[in-house]
Amino acid sequence: MKDTLKKRIQDTDQKYLSRFLEGEVPGRIEKQLEEMDWSCLGLIHEKKRERGHFEPLKAMELSEITPRREEFRAKGMEIIKQGKVGAVLLAGGQGTRLGFDRAKGMFNIGVHKNLYIFEQLIENLRQAAGESIPLYIMTSEKNDKETREFFKEHDYFGYNSDFIRFFVQEMVPAVDFDGNILLESEDSLAMSPNGNGGWFKSMLKAGLKQDLEEKGVEWLNVFAVDNVLQRIADPVFVGATVLSGCVCGAKVVKKADPYERVGAMCLENGRPSIVEYYDLTPEMAEAVDESGTLLYGFGVILNYLFSVEELMEIVKSSLPLHVVEKKVPYRDEAGVLQKPAEPNAFKFETLILDMVYMMKNCLPFEVCREREFAPVKNAVGTDSVESARELLKKNGIAI
Repeated sequence: MKDTLKKRIQDTDQKYLSRFLEGEVPGRIEKQLEEMDWSCLGLIHEKKRERGHFEPLKAMELSEITPRREEFRAKGMEIIKQGKVGAVLLAGGQGTRLGFDRAKGMFNIGVHKNLYIFEQLIENLRQAAGESIPLYIMTSEKNDKETREFFKEHDYFGYNSDFIRFFVQEMVPAVDFDGNILLESEDSLAMSPNGNGGWFKSMLKAGLKQDLEEKGVEWLNVFAVDNVLQRIADPVFVGATVLSGCVCGAKVVKKADPYERVGAMCLENGRPSIVEYYDLTPEMAEAVDESGTLLYGFGVILNYLFSVEELMEIVKSSLPLHVVEKKVPYRDEAGVLQKPAEPNAFKFETLILDMVYMMKNCLPFEVCREREFAPVKNAVGTDSVESARELLKKNGIAI
């Protein structure tokens, strides 16, 4: 092991890693330690980052969009046909909450036929903008191989494979509550994805900047794997964002009620941002304008459009790391695998809301929730396989 790594292990008193100070260290662990940001260890002793001053941010509502829909669509299609729009699918997660221990996009949401989440999203992309949109699919270390094989096995669901690129999300180590880096196995730290804010940095690390430049991509529509109804590279959304002069757009839906558990678009210290439902005071949650519309009434659905030029600027700065408590299996000092029943560790995540906050401006763009918002987060109940199937059927999609 390199002397610099040994010194860091000694200086931070790493009890699970001390065994590697003498003798051989597995190459994978050495590489993980070399690549990790050691400054994150100091974050566990800091207070939760204070949020700024919140103000409402007006959305472009459906009543404003409808009369201009064809104008927006024409502008969006013009940009799409010029090859300036790409899409980024965030597909690093597993379907654990669905009782499905594989990549979430591989889950079969069909009833009378096979209909995989990946398949439906590809169809949504094709319906919105054709088959020549560059599609970048972010996987994780755990599901990269199976995701690539799944797409190949299904002939990329009819999409032109020349326009699909896969890349792996960066990982960060988990630490216990005392700041000790955890071991997952004898040859690996306990690693976890770096949050949904790390997608662009992960793209660049995978060497995809050259692909963006060669294809002339100027806008990236980033979206999550679990919303099976969302429209991707939607020309109306693209056109509205560009014509508004904004460098970022966010699809939003009207909240079902003031306390719905979704992040709401807002201004924070005068910049576009997202206030999480748990940061909303009752006064903010229930505040209305003169027409009775909730001031913080538009929830984000994790479907954003970003200017690549602006992304290249913000990636020069580090996104804030958020510390979250999780249950993380680990090897104790005797090398025995422990599976905790309660949270035992901190994970470090970057969030896409911080990317929005670093943008100059952002257009909240309302979409009809029954047509574009069918999240598959749970096996049953709200935002579940059942509710998504009902919405698919309501939109005329055979399942």
